Amino acid sequence: MKTYIFVFMVVLFFSACSSKIPSLEDRKNIAFSLINDKSVVQKDIKTDTFTLFSFQKISNECKNSIKIYIEGDGLSWVSKNIASSNPTPINPISLKLMLLDDSSCKIYLARPCQYTTSNICEEKYWTSHRFNSKIIDSFNEALDSLKKEYSNHSFDLLGYSGGGAIVTLLASKRDDINSITTIAGNLDIEKWTNVQKISSLSDSLNPADFSNTLENIKQHHLIGEDDKIIPKEIFFSYQSKFRNKKNITYSLYKATHNCCWEDIYKKYLLEN
Repeated sequence: MKTYIFVFMVVLFFSACSSKIPSLEDRKNIAFSLINDKSVVQKDIKTDTFTLFSFQKISNECKNSIKIYIEGDGLSWVSKNIASSNPTPINPISLKLMLLDDSSCKIYLARPCQYTTSNICEEKYWTSHRFNSKIIDSFNEALDSLKKEYSNHSFDLLGYSGGGAIVTLLASKRDDINSITTIAGNLDIEKWTNVQKISSLSDSLNPADFSNTLENIKQHHLIGEDDKIIPKEIFFSYQSKFRNKKNITYSLYKATHNCCWEDIYKKYLLEN
């Protein structure tokens, strides 16, 4: 409980003092402070392009499937017109959701350049190119590496916000995905930029364009009725692209984009 109070106070402080952005080290400390389970270990996964930061809890029972939680866009922008110098989240919601899951076969993957620094970490990779094929290839390589290390047969992919786009794009390229779950997921990038009246994400892939390769994968989408950042119409636009909708289910909740997914997800895990 003390850990969660600490994190809440840190986030509250920086929300109140928006002119003072927490340093990369501060944001890393927030993530590490959430880990109370000694069997959860931090590992960096090196790919040809990016190094992906991860927290992993893996037992001897993971030969069948491993759950992969992918983080949202994080601190992509510090203001409407100024991109962040590093996208590490202040409030790592996907990590919090992963920690609520009592599975002994689960891995949290941060997005490229979150929690890390590298010469390749240009701001385009968390703005216009955030869903670029180079990024999806990096996650694909990371899953191949995990599969080689743990000898599991398949994955269940879960993504929050922009992580929802990543898991759907990733699933469209693989044949070892059991299921997709998104939470406040950004599933139709073109529709989203039009709704929000912002510039198109040039050189980003759009999950809604891959309905043919996704329609046979079981997927469930948790949607916030009061989400103004990724409103529910984004999901319904994505859903409309599928001729066969039998594998797509969804739930609507009284939630905004950032609140209150932990309570919702805790109940969701008990019911599923």
